[in-house]
Amino acid sequence: MPDGMATTSTSWPNLASMMFAQAERLGEAPWLWAKRDGVYRALSWAQAAADASALSRALRALGIGPGDRVALVSENRPEWAIADFAIMAAGAITVPAYTTNTASDHRHVLTSSGAKAVIVSTAALGARVAGALDAAPDVRTMIALEAPTAVLPGHVTLHSWTDALARGAGRPDDVRALAERWGRDDLACLIYTSGTGGAPKGVMLSHGALLHNCWGARRLFATIGLGRERFLSILPLSHAYEHTVGLMFPCSIGAEIYYAEGINELGRNFTEARPTAMLCVPRLYEVLRDRILSQVARTGGLKAKLLHLAVTLGSRRYRGRLGLVDRIADRALDRLVRANIAARFGGQLKAFISGGAPLNPEVGLFFVALGVRVLQGYGQTEAAPVVSVNLPERNRLETVGPPLEGVELRLAGDGEILVRSDSVMKGYWGDPEATALALRDGWLHTGDVGVIEPDGALRITDRKKDIIVVSGGDNVAPQKVEGVLAVEPEIAQVAVFGDKRPHLVALIVPPPELTKAHGGDGAALHRAVAKGIERANAKLSPIERVKRFAIAPEGFTIDNGLLTATLKIKRHAVLTRHRDLIEGLYG
Repeated sequence: MPDGMATTSTSWPNLASMMFAQAERLGEAPWLWAKRDGVYRALSWAQAAADASALSRALRALGIGPGDRVALVSENRPEWAIADFAIMAAGAITVPAYTTNTASDHRHVLTSSGAKAVIVSTAALGARVAGALDAAPDVRTMIALEAPTAVLPGHVTLHSWTDALARGAGRPDDVRALAERWGRDDLACLIYTSGTGGAPKGVMLSHGALLHNCWGARRLFATIGLGRERFLSILPLSHAYEHTVGLMFPCSIGAEIYYAEGINELGRNFTEARPTAMLCVPRLYEVLRDRILSQVARTGGLKAKLLHLAVTLGSRRYRGRLGLVDRIADRALDRLVRANIAARFGGQLKAFISGGAPLNPEVGLFFVALGVRVLQGYGQTEAAPVVSVNLPERNRLETVGPPLEGVELRLAGDGEILVRSDSVMKGYWGDPEATALALRDGWLHTGDVGVIEPDGALRITDRKKDIIVVSGGDNVAPQKVEGVLAVEPEIAQVAVFGDKRPHLVALIVPPPELTKAHGGDGAALHRAVAKGIERANAKLSPIERVKRFAIAPEGFTIDNGLLTATLKIKRHAVLTRHRDLIEGLYG
């Protein structure tokens, strides 16, 4: 590691100590906001720290010690953060699990990690976890906010959240002082990858890795203007992106966190929380863009014309192509259109931070043209997770920006992106072979392919494993093709295929309103989608163009296993489930 890199982050020895120090400084100031009885109510820093201390004592009383793994299965809520810090304060290791996991998924995580306890929120989630516990003999304890509806196996003892806090509150020791024993090199969490490329692997992340990533994010955020920050949290906390940047980073700067109720309530939550920052994955931007365009289409008239003009002129401004007359009109549209768009997002938003998958530049440009700052970044769970992000003064939507301070980048001979930083993982839990493949000579081999621009910005071209090699020998990046297709109004979701085949084919999910408009007339629906593909093909090179397509018999969802919890399409799962339909496109 280069000289000085290890000392550039914060002085806290671990993440739990960070939280306790912030709680002492901020006291009764609000920290974690959640809806109760239809109204956002806050938990103060002091109360959250007290609850984390009580839960940490209870965990130790139940036999959880340094290095033990504790699974955490909950939707985003204050108790998630409290449990995470409580586990780490005890010297144990948090194992976050997606709420969308099946019993089989939970079985894999629990048995792979060797978890000794599991903390769950709702009765339904507890029941799903209960279905995996027969195969997880190491789990001895479940702590639940709501008692699960299923019967637990005999080797597992159930404790309510309330009883656990009461039990811990009655113990006298100083949890904050005990937490000081854990160092930066100790493991903080095992975060399991989303499984887009196969069975999830447990990524071992140290306290130092996450603290280093927080430090890099702080340096970036300072360029936007650090103040009294409010984050709106909607991505699952079990994902490394939200876990670090949506929980640990706000904690490190003393920011408030509002937990969103869900994607359908986002509009209301924006105006209630008035966030200054929010993390999004590309699919969320697509949804928000579609909602704005649909609402404007329904309204019609002058409002629709002004919005489309604002997008047109804002796009020209981004590209540096505004003439004098256009500049005058563009300034007027700041008041007539962009102020209203800003109000929709609460009026205080400094930036959307995009990550998790490549953002189609056309989608990003839509928001930038409307005055909403979108900073696209890049990262991996294995890098804790942020590697690079665009800077406000040099925001280029076709790139993912320069590396965070304290992160080194280089490209292998085949274009694979290599990363070296204090934020890089220690390896994959219980998998030395996979670890040896990913970590070589101090560099993380990301499996992503990219280009480093002359100004140092990184541009991602595709996943190394996802690259399609057509039978003619040409390489095609499916994510790029899918991104171009997905902005067409006739296409809601798309997965393209063509490895070892002469050309690309696609499985298309049209938007519900288009399907409804054609009233079951499959031929008419097919013709409508074909028009969207024709427009998209015009933007692609000949080798990237989709020659044939089929309408998918189902949407790609989390429930049917075709989307990850962060809304990325599991291309291999789509191919497995619909292989006959896809193969049929080749005649």
